[in-house]
Amino acid sequence: MTDQRTSQPSRLTRAIRSVAEPAVRRILVVDDEELIRTALAKFLRSRGYEVSTCDAGPAALDLLAREKYVLMLADVRMPGMTGLELVPAALDLDPDLAVMMLTAVNDAPTATEALAQGAMDYLMKPIELADLAAAVERVLHKRDLSIEQRKVERLIREEVAAQTEEITRERQMLHSVVVDVVKSLVQAQEAKDPFLGGHSDRVADLAASIASQLGMNDDDIEAMRLAGRLMDVGKIGIRESVLNKPGKLTPEEFEHVKDHVRIGIEILTPLKPIAHVLAAIQDHHEHWDGQGYPNQKSGEAIAIGGRILAAADAFDALTSRRAWRDSLTPPEAVSFLRERSGKLLEPRVFEALHVVVTRRKTLQFLDASSE
Repeated sequence: MTDQRTSQPSRLTRAIRSVAEPAVRRILVVDDEELIRTALAKFLRSRGYEVSTCDAGPAALDLLAREKYVLMLADVRMPGMTGLELVPAALDLDPDLAVMMLTAVNDAPTATEALAQGAMDYLMKPIELADLAAAVERVLHKRDLSIEQRKVERLIREEVAAQTEEITRERQMLHSVVVDVVKSLVQAQEAKDPFLGGHSDRVADLAASIASQLGMNDDDIEAMRLAGRLMDVGKIGIRESVLNKPGKLTPEEFEHVKDHVRIGIEILTPLKPIAHVLAAIQDHHEHWDGQGYPNQKSGEAIAIGGRILAAADAFDALTSRRAWRDSLTPPEAVSFLRERSGKLLEPRVFEALHVVVTRRKTLQFLDASSE
């Protein structure tokens, strides 16, 4: 069966084929000598062109503003506005206009300057009609090629922009689907533990606030929010009896819990749209002093995202009730973490956490006061 998508020419192909289709060829002759105007017009009409004439630059601009011409044939020396002055003014009115200059032998340098202004060619007076015919055809061909090139370039830009927009839209959809699936896994895992409900969302928002306080850009802030929501997906592979154990974990059980980082990375690594948050998730249990897990990284070797998640995760864990202990108040949690600044947490990240928590407490107080 023939694929209809491949059997039909694309919009770009159809446009490229059509750009060089001939239009009505109308030529404007501008010369202050009536005899020359008349002779040139008569000859060009005999060659199948529609021809208008005028004797000065301002009159030519008036015609160009009202009608469409493919070519302007203009004398270099004219009273008032010269041909050199006429060229850029005419091209401002119609960038597609082809311009040829008529010049005496001693005006050749001026005609050359006109080329720099945008004219395509010039002819020396007296003009051989055969040379004129060839020059007109040559210049109009050059004009057609120039117009075709610009149109093709514009169409290619539009096509690239459309394809880029489509690819971006597809990537965003894929990213959304991937994140939603992983979030569902996290929520399913949290639903098994009555003490973990909403933990990932709280950590995500707090991590984003800390990142903002540290002066990170908007993309990195949102990356921290995403990392916070996904960092505990590996707990889906941890035994419920261990996750919900009311007492202290045995060394074997603690090693089992620590394995959730590896499991999470194995789940997330194939998902390319979220590759940019893996380093933060990989390092979110590393400690500033090197006593964390899974790789005992320390200091700057820990990804900044991991350092931020460690602070947000620790604060939310301390302020959330667990089966074996009650929750701490935010000030108590901050005090607890201050003692571990430089050990568990990077001091700079702890200070940012402190500012964020204090600001939130102030806002809550203001909200309560206004009721």
